[in-house]
Amino acid sequence: MFSTAGPRAHALRIVVPLVAGVLTLGACSSSTSGSGATGTTGPATAKAATPANVAAVIKGLDNPFFQAMQDGINGAATKDGAKVTIQAATDITDTTGQADRLTTLAGQNFGCYIVNPISGTNLIQALSQVSTAGKPIVNIDNPVDASAAKTAGINIATYIGTNNTAAGGKAGTFLAGTLPAGAKVAVIGGTAGDVTSAARVTGFTSAAAGKLTVVQETAANWNRDLALTAATTIIAAHPDLAGFFVANDDMGLGVVKAIQNAGLTGKILVVSVDGNKDALQSIQSGGLTATVAQYPYAIGSLGLEACEVAVAGGKLPATIESPTALVTSDLAAAAIAAFPQPFTAFADPLTSLLPKK
Repeated sequence: MFSTAGPRAHALRIVVPLVAGVLTLGACSSSTSGSGATGTTGPATAKAATPANVAAVIKGLDNPFFQAMQDGINGAATKDGAKVTIQAATDITDTTGQADRLTTLAGQNFGCYIVNPISGTNLIQALSQVSTAGKPIVNIDNPVDASAAKTAGINIATYIGTNNTAAGGKAGTFLAGTLPAGAKVAVIGGTAGDVTSAARVTGFTSAAAGKLTVVQETAANWNRDLALTAATTIIAAHPDLAGFFVANDDMGLGVVKAIQNAGLTGKILVVSVDGNKDALQSIQSGGLTATVAQYPYAIGSLGLEACEVAVAGGKLPATIESPTALVTSDLAAAAIAAFPQPFTAFADPLTSLLPKK
């Protein structure tokens, strides 16, 4: 994710003239601050320390987004000399299996825990064990439910993730600026009730309000095949449909297939969220119209760095917003070349807090 020019140099070279997704240290929207993180206590700058020994539990590696997240955690650990053990759920629905993995790791001698929960509550019991032991918890990507965490006495050192409302808003602004006023669009979200999906959809519909007409909204459980089926039905019901907003790339590619099957490629625009490599390649080849790229590699890398800061006694901001960038056909080649790292300038807010080597 970061430049290698120097032992702790973390500024990325600017690859394309696009506004940088610079991280902010203030609170994100409510969609990304659900963990109710309070931050760790300690000195503003971390002291020199032995390498951190970190456990990480993430979502299923059946999705390339979480594969890139794993790569980011491993990449930062290798660069900084930290030790890391990563466990993953079997798939995006494996809430019990993911909790069991964390429970096992919670009983071992790790100095810090990175968690990417499938739901806001499925890791609560195991996290209570970690928090009771006084070990710092870094919550990445999907927030731990704030109310459940408070009830269980869980302290989250920091939350690191995308401002999902803003990501959906970027998609809405793009489609509203590309399609004619009042054009009909459909929305396909992830799992019904999912915080991340809801935030992206809210961001999109707010940005599109008064500019586009949302004719249908449905959920496809983050699944490509279900999205293909849903899009096929929507296209048949609305022959004048002009576009789709889809809450992740995998479902977005299912929608692209539905459009191809209907012989409407190029006539119905599709914008999704994630920035996975297969989505970037689809944009380059004329399938997807655009994606709001978040950077799971960066999220994973920042998670490992946050653990290093916490273990060394440093103070972490309660929320760290990871970067996003809208990728269209003119930027796809640059995004693919840089993948899985961000292709725009990225200021790492943890650089000054990391323990000195």
